[in-house]
Amino acid sequence: MSWTSTMSSGYSSLEEDSEEYFFTARTSLFKKPSVKPTNLKDVEKEKELRTHLTCEDIRQKVEQYNTKSRDHFKMTLNTNGMYTGFIKVQLDLRRPITVKGGGVGGVKGQEAFYLPRGSINTLHISSTNTVRQVIEALLKKFTVADNPAKFALFKRFSREDQVYTCKLSEEENPLFLRLVAGPSTDTLSFVLKEQQTGEVMWDAFSIPELQNFLRILDKEEQDQICSITRRYNAYREKLEEAMRETGGPG
Repeated sequence: MSWTSTMSSGYSSLEEDSEEYFFTARTSLFKKPSVKPTNLKDVEKEKELRTHLTCEDIRQKVEQYNTKSRDHFKMTLNTNGMYTGFIKVQLDLRRPITVKGGGVGGVKGQEAFYLPRGSINTLHISSTNTVRQVIEALLKKFTVADNPAKFALFKRFSREDQVYTCKLSEEENPLFLRLVAGPSTDTLSFVLKEQQTGEVMWDAFSIPELQNFLRILDKEEQDQICSITRRYNAYREKLEEAMRETGGPG
């Protein structure tokens, strides 16, 4: 696997036989859609479709994809039937991540760090790369110490003027989904999120990781308390001011 890196523009590459990561990230913002529940049968339909596609079917779809693509992010079909191409992954992480020393912003040791929400990372991957590999590569780029099991990759797609999201299984192949959907991100896009609390396998985490989660929760709790306190203090001041102006007790 390999990456090239800046935080302004470009792409990253994820290849099977390399241990290095190079990364470049495109930064943009998605318009927040209305999210509807999706039918889990879609995943089974895509698996069935992948099973029945012949090499000739794949060749035709790659050609059609490249014809429709409006940028230089084309797909390439190899002689062995494997193909490579690009996917864009939006980061939608609401909680801070634990960054290892030497990571983002010159952090030393380990420190909780908020990644910019809405930024988009363009990855170069192969048809054999799985969802789990994509997640691990993203975390390694940002030198994230958190367990990959804490995160999940979702697909976001439109159907009948509605926007749906669906969590992908770890063994799904994102580039196949991109090939079938075509190049338009309005039709299909990928989003990295935290796992829902009820879905996290907490016994997969070490004690230091769990302690870090507690520190993050404590910080969020204190931030909320301070925010609410400031709001009600502002209300109280306005009420007291109004009472003084009307000659009431203050």
